[in-house]
Amino acid sequence: MRIARIQTAAGPQYAVERAGEWHHIADPFAQTLSYTGDATAHSEATFLAPVTPAVVLGIGHNRTLNDHPLPIQAWHKSVHTVAGPGDAIAAVRDQGVVNAEGELAVVIGRTATNLTAENALAHVLGYTCVNDVTNVDQNAVDERNFQGKAGVNYTPLGPWIETGLPDPEKVAIDVYVNGTPKATSGTFNLPSTVVDCLIYVTSWLTLEPGDVVMTGAPGTAVPVTPGDRVDVVVEEIGTLSSAVA
Repeated sequence: MRIARIQTAAGPQYAVERAGEWHHIADPFAQTLSYTGDATAHSEATFLAPVTPAVVLGIGHNRTLNDHPLPIQAWHKSVHTVAGPGDAIAAVRDQGVVNAEGELAVVIGRTATNLTAENALAHVLGYTCVNDVTNVDQNAVDERNFQGKAGVNYTPLGPWIETGLPDPEKVAIDVYVNGTPKATSGTFNLPSTVVDCLIYVTSWLTLEPGDVVMTGAPGTAVPVTPGDRVDVVVEEIGTLSSAVA
């Protein structure tokens, strides 16, 4: 099932895709979905970021930074950087190379704390595409990932949430710039699995419905410049497109 958040005359509205239409729902996190009776044709839908998280976490798989003993490192990315499909990424100028990073994002479906390998995925609503835009040269002077990750619209999400992903550990991720393939990889190349990431972050922080965990860029970081169009294509989900301004 695909769940989107679309713009309507009455404001943002969650909706479920059925037979080429987006049928409006009251709450995507409810145990039983409640339909409002309204629908928007797919051709008329303006997609927003599919969720409005209170928390966005990134996962760094750097095993050598400061000789850190843990294989996973997590960090917060400001929710103020979240953007929807088609929103322009405002590349920060004169601060080094700007990278697009295609990743799989996990959307939490219910309160998650101290998850285990057995129950981690049961706390997931679904998955979406994310572009973890980064001023990569700032990493050398800011180990906390604040400076390089804080630009306007530096976290495009979308175009929708896929709840029926067969196996999040085996999902292809491709990045295109101006229609040309620049990176081909997938979650199968991540040093730590999606489940590993969820176990780790919830051992320290309780996540709530709508929170987002970006699972890391498995060799999908690509430099971009103003005027470029970036497409992050995640298998079984779709394409997240953004212009770089």
